[in-house]
Amino acid sequence: MTTGVIPGGHNPEPRPTGGLMPQQRHDPAGQASLHVDTRTRSSVITARAAASFEPVGRSVATARSFVRDTLQGWGFADVVDDAVVLTSELVTNAVVHAGTHADVLCLRTEDGVRIEVADRYPEREVPLQGSAVNMGSPDREGGRGLQLCAALAPRWGVEYTPTHKNVWFQLDLPERPVGTRAAGPSLPADLLPLADGRVRVAVVQIDRKGSVTAWNEDAEELFGHTSADVTGKPLTDLAAWPHTPGTGTGIAEALQLSRWEGSYGIRGADGRVTSVYASHLRVRDTGGEPSTVCLLVRDHERAVLQTPLRVPASDTGGSDGQSTDPFEVFIGSPAPDDLDGLLQRTVERARDMLDGDSAFLLLATDDETELEVRASTGLPSARQRFARVPVEAGPGRYGSARMPAVHEDLTAVPGAVPLLAGTGMRSVVTVPLKVEGRLTGSLGVAAEGPARYSNEEALRLQFAADRIALAVESARLGELERLRRGSLSFLVEASDLLAGTLDRDQTLALMAQMTVPTLATWCAVYTIADQASEPYLSYVLHEDEELIDGIKSLLSKVPPPDPVPTPGARVWTAPGEHAHQAALRSSMRSLGLTGGPTRQVSSGIGPTLATASAVGGETVVLPLVARNRVIGMLTLGKPTDEHFRQEILELAEDLSRRAALALDNARLYSERTAISQALQRSLLPPGTPHIEGVEVEVIYRAAGEGNEVGGDFYDVFPISDGAYGFAIGDVCGTGPNAAAVTGLARHALRLLAREGLSGPAVLERLNSAILDEGSRSRFLTLLYGEMRPQEDGSAEMKVVCAGHPLPLRLRQDGTVEAAAEPQPLLGVIEDLELYEQSVTLDPGDVLLCVTDGVTERREGTRMLGDDGLADVLTTCTGLTAGAVAARIMRAVERFASDAPSDDMAILAMRVPGLQKD
Repeated sequence: MTTGVIPGGHNPEPRPTGGLMPQQRHDPAGQASLHVDTRTRSSVITARAAASFEPVGRSVATARSFVRDTLQGWGFADVVDDAVVLTSELVTNAVVHAGTHADVLCLRTEDGVRIEVADRYPEREVPLQGSAVNMGSPDREGGRGLQLCAALAPRWGVEYTPTHKNVWFQLDLPERPVGTRAAGPSLPADLLPLADGRVRVAVVQIDRKGSVTAWNEDAEELFGHTSADVTGKPLTDLAAWPHTPGTGTGIAEALQLSRWEGSYGIRGADGRVTSVYASHLRVRDTGGEPSTVCLLVRDHERAVLQTPLRVPASDTGGSDGQSTDPFEVFIGSPAPDDLDGLLQRTVERARDMLDGDSAFLLLATDDETELEVRASTGLPSARQRFARVPVEAGPGRYGSARMPAVHEDLTAVPGAVPLLAGTGMRSVVTVPLKVEGRLTGSLGVAAEGPARYSNEEALRLQFAADRIALAVESARLGELERLRRGSLSFLVEASDLLAGTLDRDQTLALMAQMTVPTLATWCAVYTIADQASEPYLSYVLHEDEELIDGIKSLLSKVPPPDPVPTPGARVWTAPGEHAHQAALRSSMRSLGLTGGPTRQVSSGIGPTLATASAVGGETVVLPLVARNRVIGMLTLGKPTDEHFRQEILELAEDLSRRAALALDNARLYSERTAISQALQRSLLPPGTPHIEGVEVEVIYRAAGEGNEVGGDFYDVFPISDGAYGFAIGDVCGTGPNAAAVTGLARHALRLLAREGLSGPAVLERLNSAILDEGSRSRFLTLLYGEMRPQEDGSAEMKVVCAGHPLPLRLRQDGTVEAAAEPQPLLGVIEDLELYEQSVTLDPGDVLLCVTDGVTERREGTRMLGDDGLADVLTTCTGLTAGAVAARIMRAVERFASDAPSDDMAILAMRVPGLQKD
């Protein structure tokens, strides 16, 4: 169906008449001949509404609803019934018998309404002949539409074009007092709707793009936003539209409808949401620009704006002889396509049908042992939403769920309907929703006065509940299926995110961010270090960042929940109770009711009223259990008077199990990393000694994430007065096994060197120690030397190069040469014959020692090599030892784009001399 609303104009002809046959009408007095309607149609048209309906059976009901809603909106309730009956028959003729689209046009004039129904089958003519024509009988399948036009409409006719046949009828309005649009019965004062003092009506105008263009004083008073604050902003930024995951209906769609009434929330300047009842009317200015005028009142004052109850016309249904669908009679057409919309429409229609002050609807859980509140209207708050009550009889239980029940005065039977406790409702009628004998829900209507309902109202409400039960159950099952699919997607994504990190703090943040706002309004994560430790508040998150500090302060004053390993969510009342008491004390102090001076309580003293509201709803705790141990608790909370759905709690329980394992894995990883790093640090030299007359610089990089020590090692240490030992080596392989040999080599070198042994003797005994390790031994390349600074500024060195890359000597003139000869490596053969070589470093000379991770740096098939290293070293003339080591490392890093795959160590020693600028 496509619809459109056309503002009023002065075109006297609703449709082009060129080429039309003379208008035909059936004489209302019952004469058989057809006459030409000579009455002029020059009345001023003040409004138009058009819709097109597809050639399917359900279009008949949709067309009836379209005409009913249009005329009710224009205030033509007096002629609604006749118009709906005639439209039903004419649209049936078009979409059922003619099998074409039906175009319906409603025209409002100064003295009545004209409705035209056009089909696209002009061959089905009404014969023009002078003799009496039998246009049909009530028992025939077709033809009754024209009979009804003749019986009900003072003027009607049929028009033809080559492509369309158009049947129209005119209904005149009865005389009514000037200024009267619609009137209701006179009611006693105690039955009138309640309003708090002056009724404020916010008038908000929205442009084509959905942005606010006008905002009156009442809107400022109701919501706290000034006109300057909101003008130009989208209304969707302020609207809190009631929705559930998987539904797309929202305020943006409502603003595009020609006329709309319903409830939603407006977020005020203080961040709180005010429930409002709104009436939208889409208009067009003189320039043709569309906009929407929104009238808003507080939800409990909806009677100010709400259209009076529209009693469904008792039309005769389609020409197929079937009666009108009772579901559409109650719900209206088109029916909402989402469960929440259907339930909200149901409670509103039920309330209006029985002239109640409130209505509510509960749906049964899967095991049918509990009922969950899913929709309500007219109740003082939404605190009951998703709350659960047991079905069976007993104190605090919903004993009237399985059978219709009427309670004349709830004060005489407290607890009969727990949902209404403390709401001021006294009389209530409840009926079950059943599908194939199974309890699927409960529908109730309540009033503030006692004895308002009897068995007659219960039967009426039960009839309506029977009509909608199947549709509600179908929508509920569809929602459950969408929730299950959404839950699976959510858990898959959550698992991927949690598996992607081993950092404890990041895991805590992910847990909170996945729950807020998807599952809860706020959450807190408690962690337990060990069995003897108390739970510690580790992380707090709220969808409004300004409330996080307040909630954290509140929870720090509340004893943490008990670490119970029992699976599932359990309610935790302590935060709400503490917040309520703290807010009460703060309010009393600010009003001077505690005996102290009246003062404004600062935001830093205790929880504020906003914090109390944020945690005033339901709070649940889920244990975080990993490896049969409670390692923490996940706490989820709702704002004031809100409850969790069972499906959300079950999803949160699944998430808590995954989060607990991820958090425990992060803990184990952190502990093992700390142990590994402590052991690795023990293998590194404590520091580089200061050597008078020689600059020493070391750069060390271990390959692998989290490794501080690998297979490469270095050391510089004092041997005796004026003598220092230095070493740089490379154990075969990387990682912990290589690091073990590293520790053996470094400590053995220091011990043997300080015993006064020569360089070859030190390495030969180290070789024996490595071979003694048996299968754990690894071969080792090692450059070992002893250094003695001289009084003339030079330095004497004795080196042994056992299978290691040769040390390079850089002279002041820029020449580079090897400073030793290669000898066998360690850890391979038992009998080694090693010798040492002497090297004298003159002032300005540099001795560079590296491991093979430097020379074997690769980029594709290219390798840096000994020659490449020498080329880089020639550019280091005049640099300090630190600058030389840094330049070598930069050259190695830039040689290839990939991260190094081998450990690297650089030891640069320089005898100070004249430096170049």
